[in-house]
Amino acid sequence: MMKNAAAVVCRDVVVVRGEREVLHGVGFDLRAGSVTGLLGPSGCGKTTLIRAIVGLQAKVTGQVEVLGLPAGAPKLRGRIGYVTQEPSVYGDLTVTENLRFFAAVLGVGSDDIGRVIDAVDLRSHADVRVDELSGGERSRASLAAALLGDPELLVLDEPTVGLDPVLRRDLWELFHRLADDGATLLVSSHVMDEASRCDRLLLMRDGDLLADETPRALLESAGTTDLEQAFLILIEQKAGAR
Repeated sequence: MMKNAAAVVCRDVVVVRGEREVLHGVGFDLRAGSVTGLLGPSGCGKTTLIRAIVGLQAKVTGQVEVLGLPAGAPKLRGRIGYVTQEPSVYGDLTVTENLRFFAAVLGVGSDDIGRVIDAVDLRSHADVRVDELSGGERSRASLAAALLGDPELLVLDEPTVGLDPVLRRDLWELFHRLADDGATLLVSSHVMDEASRCDRLLLMRDGDLLADETPRALLESAGTTDLEQAFLILIEQKAGAR
């Protein structure tokens, strides 16, 4: 996909869970070759939106188009890497064994395993069972599995939770290298200090999209130099407009 083209298109996306509407007509585009941050407090609808994009969410109305196809289309298999909040690798297998399994499922050559292990800095733990890893190491093992085969779209649900500052920095550098190579990344977080690392920000609250801006534009519109403060100002502005 050409850089700057729309890798993901969402229009009037509504999700109903039970009798409650969780997403209220959300719409935005994700630009190919960019890192977009999906930020907002826990419970605001970030994970539900992510599941709609990767085709795992039920009761979705509106348009969700991914890499030119409807979300969940069989042809998207292998073109999307998805990392959930909970580790998605098997505890009774080593890191390498997990990656061999997922590579076989995806039809990816085993020579790709070493690349993704190095990308997430797990070379020294490659032969360790996942259930013997720390929480942050298990998260990185899940990310390694998602990186197999160079997916065009990476959707990462709070991938830096539980990581120390050095590993968080290294992962964000990796995210931008992947984007420079043409991948599109959507990275959710409830930690506002990660917002400045993104090319663009989607700010959510209570199932609504409050902003779709670059970090600089958001700061300028709020008249502040602090992104967390800008988010709070935006909430107050939206509340006052109702």
